[in-house]
Amino acid sequence: MTAAGPVRTGDPERGTLAKAADENFPVAPFFLPKAWRDDLMAVYGFARLVDDIGDGDLAPGGADARLLGVSPEQAEDRLVLLDAFEADLRRVFDATPHHPLLRRLQVTVRRRSLTPEPFLGLVAANRQDQLVKRYETYDDLLAYCELSANPVGRLVLAVTGTSTPERIRLSDAICTALQIVEHLQDVAEDLGRDRIYLPAEDMKRFHVQEADLARKTAGASVRALVAYEAQRARDLLNEGAPLVGSVHGRLKLLLAGFVAGGRAAVHAIAAAEYDVLPGPPKPGKGRLLREVGVTLRGEG
Repeated sequence: MTAAGPVRTGDPERGTLAKAADENFPVAPFFLPKAWRDDLMAVYGFARLVDDIGDGDLAPGGADARLLGVSPEQAEDRLVLLDAFEADLRRVFDATPHHPLLRRLQVTVRRRSLTPEPFLGLVAANRQDQLVKRYETYDDLLAYCELSANPVGRLVLAVTGTSTPERIRLSDAICTALQIVEHLQDVAEDLGRDRIYLPAEDMKRFHVQEADLARKTAGASVRALVAYEAQRARDLLNEGAPLVGSVHGRLKLLLAGFVAGGRAAVHAIAAAEYDVLPGPPKPGKGRLLREVGVTLRGEG
């Protein structure tokens, strides 16, 4: 997984939460009830911090490591940090956590009766990022998304009290699509971390070598590969879109924003002619608003 926005500085809690503005989708928009906004931001703070640990994007100075009880000598060891973070996460459910973002999360966990499983999945995904740098098949990538993305949607449903087995299935499709889109936007950045989330079997099919991903601009083969994966993301977004119509009120608008954010990002990738290597193609606000309208009407 890749971090959104610049490296965090200053107050660890405030710096992490500020990254919400850089995401492809709305995290806790103003139109939601305050209690929902508070709880969604608490969940976001957890997810953003664990990603920052996994990506090596913690603020300089070691404040997060100290909060987690990690010595300065081990503060650069991501697996040690993830182990310490998981230990502090477990305190959320039976004690008092050390990190302020996890103390914030504890309020939400208790108010919404959340379970440890989705949070542990996100930790496991970041631990996997330290050990697995390539994915052979699309199914392997989907298994990774089950840990790295799908728990977020399940937590949104749990926070809003709207979980059902069918909604979870639809949410998983949306979240996996959003993760694939993020991977497509960040091919160059991920390669700089020695990670490739494009399935190796697809790279072979389109005659793409790893060296092709390191170029400043994409050749025809890379563009064809990105277009192929983008279509998979579109299909997953369309599969999950009925989730929006299954709920009402402000939650409907929030979920439409998730789907629209993914669709707008895919459109931006297509508008760049699938050349994602110069940097992540980003949609404009106008396109995002149009996609929200399309999603709310049940079109597309």
